[in-house]
Amino acid sequence: MSFLQNIIQRFFPPSEPDPLKYLIVGLGNMGAEYDDTRHNAGFLVADKLAQEFEVPFKDSRLGFTTQFKHKGRTFCLLKPTTYMNLSGKAVQYWLTKHNIKPDNLLVVVDDLNLDFGVLRLRGKGSDGGHNGLKDINKMLGTNKYARLRFGIGDDFNKGRQIDYVLGKWTDEEQDKLPAITKRASEMVKSFGTIGLQFTMNQFNK
Repeated sequence: MSFLQNIIQRFFPPSEPDPLKYLIVGLGNMGAEYDDTRHNAGFLVADKLAQEFEVPFKDSRLGFTTQFKHKGRTFCLLKPTTYMNLSGKAVQYWLTKHNIKPDNLLVVVDDLNLDFGVLRLRGKGSDGGHNGLKDINKMLGTNKYARLRFGIGDDFNKGRQIDYVLGKWTDEEQDKLPAITKRASEMVKSFGTIGLQFTMNQFNK
């Protein structure tokens, strides 16, 4: 550490993370060609929360961001613009920017291993082959952060996984999405207000 860094740290010590502040990250890909695709399930949940609290997203560094207050907590929403494979860069930047500890991070991500519409909250875990989670794990140096897995099913033929993930929701799925995203948004709010364990007990059925 340099002499200048020592002086800065001595007289301007870093502030403690706010325990009532949360970073909620909806994963997806930017661009019209990715709208309404299964891989953008995380964006749907972030949009649902922003609409509920009537807070518009703004184009910020490495993502679209906004925030809202709920029951004394501050929820910072992020939709990375780095594309899925570089999601970790945006997550790391905004955790630091908002001075939020990883315990207060929740990533909303699509999951092939869950049936369509099934929602599962977990406090840690492997990337499960998901490139977004893989990059977040790499950039943060840990997989110990909460993730809300949004089931998209695996109704595709062998070798067609990418086409399925980047494919559009069916009409039947579209009809069910509002109820699913509403439940997902309730889980996000619960995570920030009553905590991870109680939320998993209540919603992971």
